[in-house]
Amino acid sequence: MGKRGQCKSRGSNFFYGKLNENQLGTEFFIYHRNVLIFKKAEFVGDRMSHIVLRGCWCNIIVLNVHTPSEEKSDDSKDSFGKELDHVSHHIP
Repeated sequence: MGKRGQCKSRGSNFFYGKLNENQLGTEFFIYHRNVLIFKKAEFVGDRMSHIVLRGCWCNIIVLNVHTPSEEKSDDSKDSFGKELDHVSHHIP
């Protein structure tokens, strides 16, 4: 994993992660009033990330994915599917 980090701007926090300058990445914006419910952000590769938010009775998990397009190879799609399955089974 290459570049990842957090920026603050105009009352919001921006969490980002990407493999390198030529690859895709995923990001999350959290408004300043919601920072108290934010627990963590995890970036999995260049196409997948999730955040955990503190809810009243349970945590809320938001999964952000960028799937391969239809013209990509079947191997690329299969690899992405396996990675998504692995991540979804290991999110607490």
